[in-house]
Amino acid sequence: MREAHEREREVGIEWYVSDSEGVRGQLRSEPADFRVREVETVSPEPVGADEGAYPHLLVRVRLREWDTNDFARAVANRLGIGRERVSWAGTKDKHAVTTQLFSLRSVDPNRLPTLEDAEIDVVGRIGRSLQFGDLAGNAFEIRVRAESDDESAAVVSDLSRWTRAVESGEGDETETRSGRQRSASAALGGAARLGDCGQRAGTLVDDEAERTAVTVPNWFGHQRFGSRRPVTHEVGLRLVAGDPRGAVLAYVGNPSETEPASSRAAREVVEREAESDDPDWAAALDAMPSRLRFERSMLHRLVDPSAAEPPAWLDEVAAESPAQPGEGVADDSRWWHALAAVPENLQRLFVNAAQSLLFNRILSERLSRGLPFDRPVEGDVVCFRASSSGGTTDSHTAVTPDPDRTQRATADRVAVLQRHCERCRAFVTAPLIGYETTLADGVPGEIERDVLEAAGVEPEDFALPGPFDSTGTRRAVLVGTELAVERVAGDPVFAFGLPSGAYATALLREFLKTDPVAL
Repeated sequence: MREAHEREREVGIEWYVSDSEGVRGQLRSEPADFRVREVETVSPEPVGADEGAYPHLLVRVRLREWDTNDFARAVANRLGIGRERVSWAGTKDKHAVTTQLFSLRSVDPNRLPTLEDAEIDVVGRIGRSLQFGDLAGNAFEIRVRAESDDESAAVVSDLSRWTRAVESGEGDETETRSGRQRSASAALGGAARLGDCGQRAGTLVDDEAERTAVTVPNWFGHQRFGSRRPVTHEVGLRLVAGDPRGAVLAYVGNPSETEPASSRAAREVVEREAESDDPDWAAALDAMPSRLRFERSMLHRLVDPSAAEPPAWLDEVAAESPAQPGEGVADDSRWWHALAAVPENLQRLFVNAAQSLLFNRILSERLSRGLPFDRPVEGDVVCFRASSSGGTTDSHTAVTPDPDRTQRATADRVAVLQRHCERCRAFVTAPLIGYETTLADGVPGEIERDVLEAAGVEPEDFALPGPFDSTGTRRAVLVGTELAVERVAGDPVFAFGLPSGAYATALLREFLKTDPVAL
């Protein structure tokens, strides 16, 4: 294994599992270099179905350089409806060409707006709004503008070797799509092939191209923490530490060398005022660029707490933190109120990012100690495949782990569970820590407890107010796919599919081996 880039180590990723040099280079030089399309699971009724029973209009949207939240807000504004009436199944990269579903509650299909760099097609009607995770996975086609001679074949060989090692330790030949051996990697991710999505995600890679089964640790990618300025996990860690003031300042202040000079300067004003005995938050607000709208929203609530109606859950916080003289809003409450200025999905992301950091650290330690990823050892917790998962590797149907169906690998069960994992019926997991999390036993449990202790975190710390609250869950430690690599004008183009929740950069980082900011 090779040591990861220093920026990746900041978010818990300590290793590459391939030893070869990377191709370096740049992702997303152009939006069309990064194409992603959802593998859909929703079966809508016709658009003419009864609106009373099916009030949500389902649309398929092809976006170019649109942030998902920004698009939802733009659609809501054009339609003159509340943002809460727009829902989607998965957040996509902004600097990309993406195809995904949105649901619009009580919207006339004839009133759909026209937006630049957005193609909106009506699919039908559904009885409820889309929920996060209402997709089987995503199909990717990604071009890397490489800086060095092509090393992709060597990395594929390394990953294939690691895949064979974690699957069975057997076999000397690279396993390709034409092979007959059943592969855990293909079962986990092979479903999301470009040709299985109803429409191709791109045109650069032939769908009949030879594919190699590979697996990698199921890392949370760098973008989970903020692509240019990875701080969301820092916000989350301060929240679970009971420090909402520190959480606000970690997000609004905390300048980063990777952001524009004007942003750094504004955050330095925030830092200066935070250290003052009488902070002038209005000065900090004036200094903050308009493009940093979430930061401005938080600061605006610090300047004028009465400018926005506090969420209902803030009453609980206020009851535990009596108002200070002259404040008008309880001390802790004012900081929670500021945090509530951003959309709820971002509020949840703060805590999710803290969970993701701890998850990455657990996986890194598992690699360091040489524990397997494809099969349990005594003490592990495995989850079984979801009952809705489709068939076999041969049909390229997604196999989705169900974190609600778990079993502990006790001494008398570990051999049975290992066989289930070999057949892709079960998967080794690590925790996304929450207040209902039960930790593993044995060496896996020792790793989990060591990581939590080092971070100063306990599961009950995640019992937080409002959207920040998290019971926790578990997540498979391994993800795989069937990968095709072709060259276009000298650049490698990668085509592969991943199940819902997995990150394309978990695979691509092995090929680039570069600063994750480039990812």
